[in-house]
Amino acid sequence: MTIESDWGDWLLEEVADADPDGVDFWYLGCNGFIVKSADGTTVFIDPYLGLGDPPRTVRMIPVPFNPDDVSEADAVLATHEHSDHVHGESQAPILDNTGATFYGPDASVAVTDEQDWTGRWDVSEDQIEEIDDGDSFEIGDLTISVYPANDPDADHPVAYVIEHEAGTFVHGGDARPGQFEEIGEEYDVDVAVLAFGSTGMIPDKQTREPKRTTWYSDENMIVEAANELQTERLVPTHWDMWKGLTADPTVIHRHASSFPYPETIAVVEIGDRRSL
Repeated sequence: MTIESDWGDWLLEEVADADPDGVDFWYLGCNGFIVKSADGTTVFIDPYLGLGDPPRTVRMIPVPFNPDDVSEADAVLATHEHSDHVHGESQAPILDNTGATFYGPDASVAVTDEQDWTGRWDVSEDQIEEIDDGDSFEIGDLTISVYPANDPDADHPVAYVIEHEAGTFVHGGDARPGQFEEIGEEYDVDVAVLAFGSTGMIPDKQTREPKRTTWYSDENMIVEAANELQTERLVPTHWDMWKGLTADPTVIHRHASSFPYPETIAVVEIGDRRSL
């Protein structure tokens, strides 16, 4: 499948030209981000450029770039094995073009084997790195630590804690509350990315018959997760992606008003840039 971007390469050019004082990050829609630090280290997290699996899952937002146009990347991180988080057509060309390394838990690495990344693209086995809960590694001036996450829909979900002298960025993948307290107790979390969704009638994966489906955290759950993390800033994600399961993140403010965390809620749209 050839991926065609709605936006051309302007977003990638913006990232390439950026010179952050500390750490900046760009929202790619769905649960994807590009994180770039002061020394130029560039990390992609869960970049997904596919259109879904119509009519079951139908993409509701633009495709922000063509992966063949990526010229700067040091790593691609996967939080879990679902197709909108590990996707050969979206991610393998990034490794092919840049020599970046893919990091993911065992279930995510298994997907790269099933999709034959090393055969279909110029990707070496050394560029696929399996990580596990408790691991920590350095990429440029970023320290990345891996923690377990509570996502009952995934086989092996993880959360990433990204540390820099400018602050701490947590990407929780699609996880719900339940396993974030360890991170909140160990770190001063400046920004937490958490998936926010809703309930809708979505065609079943096998039968294609409409089925009541709930994905990601609702308003109360995402606030609970933010309090487990004790995060200063909450960035809700994934609410924009799937037809029939989109949500309004502005409602989170009212649910959060009586809790100590998050201190602020930053609603971002695809293509937005923020600083840590």
